[in-house]
Amino acid sequence: MIYSRAFAHDSARISDILSFNDNELEGDLPTLVELLYLRRGLTQPGGKLPLFDLDGQDVDAAIVRRCVERGWSEPWFNNPLKPDWLVCKLTDAGRRAATAP
Repeated sequence: MIYSRAFAHDSARISDILSFNDNELEGDLPTLVELLYLRRGLTQPGGKLPLFDLDGQDVDAAIVRRCVERGWSEPWFNNPLKPDWLVCKLTDAGRRAATAP
């Protein structure tokens, strides 16, 4: 079987990524949407995660719940004006997940 140089190069990078797993992340890696959500907390005081996306829409509650369930975020405080909103902040595991290469 003959492989192109580009295929061999790309395959080598994929195997390097799969074999190098010392980043201490527990469980599954975040999806792209979860990763973007978590990264927005990196620049906020205390690691506060956004309630709204970049288009001004509510962040999907399922994303917030999955990040809490996986230990990447944690509830921060109850919002007395909007008790149904879950205000969260990054955990140490969430910071590692958001900054992993």
